[in-house]
Amino acid sequence: MLGRIAGIYGVRGWVRVFSDTEPRDNIFRYAKWLLNGVPHRLLEGRKHGKGLVARLEGCADRDQAAALVGQAILIYRDQLPAPRPDEFYWADLEGLSVETMNGEPLGCVSHLFSTGANDVLVIKGERERLIPFAWDNVVKDVDFTAGMIRVDWDPDF
Repeated sequence: MLGRIAGIYGVRGWVRVFSDTEPRDNIFRYAKWLLNGVPHRLLEGRKHGKGLVARLEGCADRDQAAALVGQAILIYRDQLPAPRPDEFYWADLEGLSVETMNGEPLGCVSHLFSTGANDVLVIKGERERLIPFAWDNVVKDVDFTAGMIRVDWDPDF
């Protein structure tokens, strides 16, 4: 998810956009957005005050814009640049099994979030765990072939 439609702007179909990209206006680099599974071509996008506004193809009035409010902004995977060998997208980690260095299973990655200081893996198993995604200190290996992340983590924590 790159962001969401946060509100309407004006009467000509423009929408307010909340962006999760960094910097925020990078969301306008993607010409095709998926809103509720339906592709929408981005016609214009710009900063407006402290926020962002956009005009989408097929969205010409306030009522059409209002119907999009709250929708997640998704894109097709092939619109993303390929990650370098030492990089991956959060979506690539979701669903992977997580185990300690001693082979004790902790669960699977449900999702991730950022705290500003570091990213955090949300692991769902017999209970939920929040594990910082800190290379070398905590996360020791990500093995996509095995579908596994190995962590240096106390299973009782």
